[in-house]
Formats: sequence, C-alpha cells, structure tokens
Amino acid sequence: MKKKLNIAIIGTKFMGKAHSNGWLQASKFFDLPYEPVLKMVCARDTVAAEEFAKNWGYSSVESDWRKAVESKDIDVIAICTPTGLHKEMAVAAAEAGKHIFCEKPCALNYAEASEMADAAEKAGVLHYLNHNYRRVPAIALAKKLISEGKLGEIHHWRGTYLQDWIMDPEFPLIWQLEKSSAGAGPHYDLGSHSVDLARYLVGEVKTVSATFKTFVTERPLPGAGAGTFSSGSAAAEGKGKVEIDDASFMTLEFENGALGSIDTSRFAGGRNNYNYFEVYGSQGSLLFDLERLNELQVYCSNDPEEVRGFKTVPTTMGVHPYVAAWWPPAHIIGYEHTFAHAAKDFVEALAGDMKIEPNLIDGKKIMQVLEAGIISNKEGRRVSVAEVK
Repeated sequence: MKKKLNIAIIGTKFMGKAHSNGWLQASKFFDLPYEPVLKMVCARDTVAAEEFAKNWGYSSVESDWRKAVESKDIDVIAICTPTGLHKEMAVAAAEAGKHIFCEKPCALNYAEASEMADAAEKAGVLHYLNHNYRRVPAIALAKKLISEGKLGEIHHWRGTYLQDWIMDPEFPLIWQLEKSSAGAGPHYDLGSHSVDLARYLVGEVKTVSATFKTFVTERPLPGAGAGTFSSGSAAAEGKGKVEIDDASFMTLEFENGALGSIDTSRFAGGRNNYNYFEVYGSQGSLLFDLERLNELQVYCSNDPEEVRGFKTVPTTMGVHPYVAAWWPPAHIIGYEHTFAHAAKDFVEALAGDMKIEPNLIDGKKIMQVLEAGIISNKEGRRVSVAEVK
C-alpha cells in the first residue's frame, strides 16, 4: 500500500479549484510513489469552504489556516491565496515542517520572497512555486531543444503576456488591483510568468530597464461582502486610488549576453490570456503561443533552403514530456493538465528526496528581477538586478 500524502489547501477560488483538480488527476493518470489525499480545505468563508470540500472530496474544513499548519495529519500546505498572504503562510508552514506548494507571484517583494526561501531551506522541506507553464509539454520540449544546443547560442528573448479584463473604468478595485495585497499589477501577476520562462529557457537576468503605466487611476470600491483583501484606501464618492500598474514594458540583458524584452498589460483589448514568447539563437528559433498550447513553432537554419522556415510541431505524441500518461497520439491536452504535471513532479521529488523547480529560491530570483523593474520605472534608469538586496 502506498504512503498517503495529506494535502491542505488554503483558498477556494480559481487557483483552489485548479490545484485540487491537479492533485486528483495526477493520482489517476500517473503511477505516483505516494498517494495524494485531499485532506483539509481552509477559507474564511466556512459555508463556501464546506461546499468546496464536498465538491472536491476534502474530508475537513477550517476557517483558520494556522490549524492546517499545526495539524499533525497534514504533510503539504498548498497556498492559493492573494499574494500578500503568501509569506506568512509559507514561513509558518516551513517552521512546522510542512512541504510547500505555493501559487505565484511568490511575494510582495524580494525581501519577503527571500524570507520564504530561507525558511524553507532551513527547515529542509520540499518547496515549489507554481509557475505551471514550465509543465506545458511544448515548453518542456523547448527547454530540451535549447539545452541540447539545437538553437546554438541564444541571442534574443521576446516575451509578452496580455489580458483585457479590467479595461472598463467601472471595474471595481478588487485585491488584484491593490498594492497591499498584490504588490504590483500585471508586472507581477503576468510578468512573473514571463520572467520565470525567460530564466528557464535563456538564463539569469543581469540588468533591467522598465516603464509602467496606469490608465485608470481611480476605481469603484467593491461592495460589502465581496471577499476582498482591501487596504481601505477610499477616496471620495466610493472610489479608491489605483496604486499599481496597468501595463509594464521591460528590456533585459542576460548574464550570458542575450537581450530580451517583456511586455505585460491588462489593457490589451481582445487578448484574454495571451502568453507568447520567441527565442532566437545562432542556429534556430522557437515560438510558443499559449492559445495554441499543443504546438511549438521551430525554425532550424541548417535546413535546406527550399524547405527552411518555421514548422509547426504538434507536441501530442507519447515521446513528448508528460503526454504518454494521457490520451492516444494527437489527442490534445489543456491548461488544467499543467497542474497535474506539477503535482506529479512534486510527489516524485518528495519520494526521491530531490528538489523541484521552480521553487522558492527561483521565486526570490524572479522577484529580484521584477523589483529591479520597479526601481527602473521609478528612477528612470537601467538597474542591475544585483542592486536589489
């Protein structure tokens, strides 16, 4: 009989659902060394938590997340809360000897991320930061091709992550739009994904130059009982000041000499969730578009001239990362599968006493890049990532 791995999840919204589904699917489609068990769900709204627990199969409910951290029955703390709560929860979990499966962005700033990483490393627990896009088969294939030298020397990274869900100026000032709970706007929420992929595929970032813009500077305060994580920064007539970016543009210099750019926005009309990147090397190039998740565009400069050009590689065959566990060849997978892949890798890392990436150390480095961007925007200069301490 397999050892059971008891999971406590904190948060029941979008990410709570995605994580719960990932744990369930991982245990059904992969032959895991341990059996993940959905043990406890934590949320301040106990009625919603009870419904969530019933739907997903959790056996207990708590309104105080500290009960999960203190429980002897819990092995893993899955943090699916607003960013401003991550640090306290992760540090407490580490100090209690719990393994950590944390949503992104890692923290409100580099200092908090460092504290989280240090606590987890000191405790010797397994810690994972859920930049789930690393576990898209096409992106995992991109990493393999780059690592094998198929693109040659990498010259250029171009990343963009665009959405449009807050373009209406009457959209309320929810927690994702408040500095105290989110830290920044798309620069953190979307840019953290792009920075993670840039580090994963190209290398560490050396310098950053950034420009931010806030297009709507005041928004209506949410109604009472909206489940917000509000700083209470109210202005006249029921409005609050927007203190974060609506769009962020960065140029990067990597330590290996490559150049890069990352642009993020929640004001890109028609772009619901456009996560796209290009990698250009001396011998080839790669293009990926999340809206075409099962494909990778590949260009090889060594191909004969008459057939040279970008080719669409469908990453739905058993030879591609993770795919063999799912469906017959050419049957596509989706966004939700990346969470199952993360759960699988987490369990296998735990059983093998190995690290998993990205983890809270990666989170610290991602926050260092993003915070360098904040300094650059504020001071109007190129900033060395090493300046952020």
